[in-house]
Amino acid sequence: MKLSDKNKVVLITGGAKRVGAAICRSLHAEGYTMMIHYKSSFHEAQALQAELNLHRADSAAIVHGDLLDIENIPKLISATISQFGRLDVLINNASTYYASELGDIDESKWHDLMGSNLKAPLFLSQAAATELRKNHGCIVNITDMHVERPKKGYIIYSVAKAGLVTLTKSLAHELSPEVRVNAVAPGPVQWPDSNPQFDEVYRQRVINQTLLKRVGEAEDVAKAVKFLIADAPFITGHVLAVDGGRSINL
Repeated sequence: MKLSDKNKVVLITGGAKRVGAAICRSLHAEGYTMMIHYKSSFHEAQALQAELNLHRADSAAIVHGDLLDIENIPKLISATISQFGRLDVLINNASTYYASELGDIDESKWHDLMGSNLKAPLFLSQAAATELRKNHGCIVNITDMHVERPKKGYIIYSVAKAGLVTLTKSLAHELSPEVRVNAVAPGPVQWPDSNPQFDEVYRQRVINQTLLKRVGEAEDVAKAVKFLIADAPFITGHVLAVDGGRSINL
């Protein structure tokens, strides 16, 4: 008997706002139960939890954690299982994003950017592996279209996201055949908050580089994630670009 989606439990990192929140709403609407991880966005996480539980009681919970603290990472998995009795899907969505130009790179930036974008997904996946194998679950990593063409001035971020693509493919090998592992690589979907670099001139140039001549929405990423979780039983080790065709037009 197939387990219905309403019984399946998702842990998403950085799920309180922006793309993460869109993924939460999309999967919750399909019947999934959500454990929403946050680091500093407590109020946003609390509000999203209340919103989802209003639609379906006891279907969403929140968990705090610093993903750079590797010793605490297994607690996110155990907290999810303790709350809901199982874990079926891990979404490594949390990300730190800022410039790291050559000549201005230090160890703290390396640890921060590599830690959130690559190290944490590895250790979370490792901690979740036993439960995901038991439930024939899946992992979805959120990477970036700039993996193929690194963005100038963002060396560490680009290296970390490239590593996340390789991690996706490596985990697909390591966890097969019980667990599928895929990734979504967004392009111009949501501009970073409060960054003067992304002014109107920059945004229009990016739009012109897309084949569809527009930016996407957070919901476009959410739909891709939902597809890989719910509608792609024979897909693993794959990276799905959600970028309006920009990655093949640069």
